[in-house]
Amino acid sequence: MVEKKCPDCPKCLPGWLAAFGDLMSLLLVFFVLLLSMAIFDKPKVEEYFDVMRKSMGILEQSAESIDAANKTGQQTESINDVNEESTTDSEDEISEIKEELSEAVQKANQSAAAMSQSTSKTDQAVFTDGEKEFKVEIPSSMLFEEGMYELNNQDGKDFVKKLSKIIRTMTVEFQIDVIGHTGNESIENEEIPRDNWDLSALRAVAVVTELIKNKTDPTILKLSAFASNVKKSNIDSENRRVELRFITQQEDQIDMQQNNFFGRLNK
Repeated sequence: MVEKKCPDCPKCLPGWLAAFGDLMSLLLVFFVLLLSMAIFDKPKVEEYFDVMRKSMGILEQSAESIDAANKTGQQTESINDVNEESTTDSEDEISEIKEELSEAVQKANQSAAAMSQSTSKTDQAVFTDGEKEFKVEIPSSMLFEEGMYELNNQDGKDFVKKLSKIIRTMTVEFQIDVIGHTGNESIENEEIPRDNWDLSALRAVAVVTELIKNKTDPTILKLSAFASNVKKSNIDSENRRVELRFITQQEDQIDMQQNNFFGRLNK
């Protein structure tokens, strides 16, 4: 038997396909002309896109994403607003603390002047407002008898008690460095205080102890002693003092990072 062969396909496209392509091109041109002459109604266009999204199953996901983005943006804005408010509140509170400390220093000086008419400027407490910290300098004569480290002066105790009361009301976190200083007088004893180092340290300890007795949080207190090595002036009596340096926790952390031994090695 003779096998039948399939007829050869025409080499050119069939005629119906060319006509179909022309029809699609004309329809495209027609819709482009309609689009160019159309006046859009924005609400209706948005409804149309909503219907399209629903039909393609992406509306819910898009809406959830938009809501999540909006919520995130609102939360970020609220956090920024809270941070700005807290910063402003902290600055206001620090200003109030400075005013209270300054008033306490003035009252202590007035009380000391009333008790002794011969009180000089070297026997008066000083409040100093610095750029990154502020401090209260208390002359040793207001707290201790000459060459002694026991805090027996009642006016001195009252002053430290007032400082403690101000410290307890603070909500801003501070590190308070209590620093003892002496004059250039030479001390050489076999018993304590054996030298200026002992005297400056013990006087700082006495102030810290009095602060803690008046319910100051001991975790915010730090003690230092410099003997006669850090001079305030050339007048020896002005160098005999106990300082209370108020440093915010943030500034204290920055100082610790800058002064860290291993951190300096890595620079």
